[in-house]
Amino acid sequence: MSEEKVLTKGQIIEYIAGRLGIKKADAREFFDDLAVYAVQEVRRSGQFSLPGFGKLVLSHRKARIGRNPQTGEPIEIEAKTTVKFRLAKPIREAVLSDQR
Repeated sequence: MSEEKVLTKGQIIEYIAGRLGIKKADAREFFDDLAVYAVQEVRRSGQFSLPGFGKLVLSHRKARIGRNPQTGEPIEIEAKTTVKFRLAKPIREAVLSDQR
């Protein structure tokens, strides 16, 4: 991996606004609305799909026994619900094609 800095939200919004010929405020509003809508859909149905890009999905982890890394003592880890993002196959393949 390179040592380059990760793009900020502002940089992404600037790119999209320039590419589509729209105001930055409109691009920002779109991103903010998309995030709100994604949260609503994941809460409602357990998933949110962005076609061609990927999917947010709820994932349920079972309770399990882990280890305290400092003492090695067994500890009980409670069951919990998390959110995962799964990339769409074309993007995953495009990103990983250079890695092989």
